[in-house]
Amino acid sequence: MDRILVVDDDVMNLKMAEHILKKKYEVITVSSGREALDFLAHDVPDMILLDLHMPQMNGLETMEQIHAMEGVPEIPVIFLTADNERETEIKIFNAGAMDYIQKPFLAEVVLRRIGRLLELFHLQQSLQQEVEKKTGELRESSQRIQRLSEQIMMSLASVIDAKDTYTRGHSMRVAQYARELARRMGKTGQELDNIYYSGLLHDIGKIGISNKIINKPGKLTDEEYSVIRSHPEIGAEILGNISELPDISIGAHWHHENYDGSGYPDRLAGEDIPEVARIIGVADAYDAMASRRSYRDVLPQEVVRAEIERAKGIQFDPVIAQYMIRMIDEDTEYKMREQ
Repeated sequence: MDRILVVDDDVMNLKMAEHILKKKYEVITVSSGREALDFLAHDVPDMILLDLHMPQMNGLETMEQIHAMEGVPEIPVIFLTADNERETEIKIFNAGAMDYIQKPFLAEVVLRRIGRLLELFHLQQSLQQEVEKKTGELRESSQRIQRLSEQIMMSLASVIDAKDTYTRGHSMRVAQYARELARRMGKTGQELDNIYYSGLLHDIGKIGISNKIINKPGKLTDEEYSVIRSHPEIGAEILGNISELPDISIGAHWHHENYDGSGYPDRLAGEDIPEVARIIGVADAYDAMASRRSYRDVLPQEVVRAEIERAKGIQFDPVIAQYMIRMIDEDTEYKMREQ
């Protein structure tokens, strides 16, 4: 049974309202706005019938106080008034009331209006709950898809790194370094995620390169080196088909461009190189120096730092390189390296 709170300073009006409503509803009566607020502090009715003209705190003031109460959900309000002026009607609806009932009460009018508005309000609540439920399901579905996408990308990164005995874990580390650089540069949200994903898959083009070339122990021939240098374009072509993440191919395509224009594949220079590629380029070069290779061990941290410093404005964007140097200086135990 729906519960209705009736607020009126006139005892006769309260008794009349209770007499009309009690067969269909549970009725609570109070004689002032203050009493109504006290009741609402610990209980919530399904509807409020609120007298407009009351001493000390009138109906409009009471409703304003109700709206300001923390933890009180939306409650449909019908004003009770003997006033039939147009201005009063406007004030009532501007205050957020669903309707008003003229005094003296007509039982049939009161019951019809209350019944109709309660039905409408409950329908709105049901629809809102359904919308929230569906929104939650969609959000969970989206999160599952995102988790799956991340797992697929991490698996691809593992496949890429597995092609070269000496680059195992390289893609994950580059992604982590790139994300930290981007965070320090002020990137947030999806942009930060995209840079991380780009870092994970920056070397995906190596999938198209023969293992014999990638793992050749000796010096590469000019032809073999040319094949190796094709991996950015192969990667860009592979990732260009991911329509939901159109920017993810950028890191793969241009992470070997140099700031002075001496890189490949397109000899881009300066800020013509997309920012994400400049970030990944620094992260990639750092990890190459801070990892083991077939011909050497991990380089000492001071050597890595000196090389990043030396290559500012030549191989690296000087601003991004400086962020990398700060990361190195903060890494006093040299944890940012292949373990």
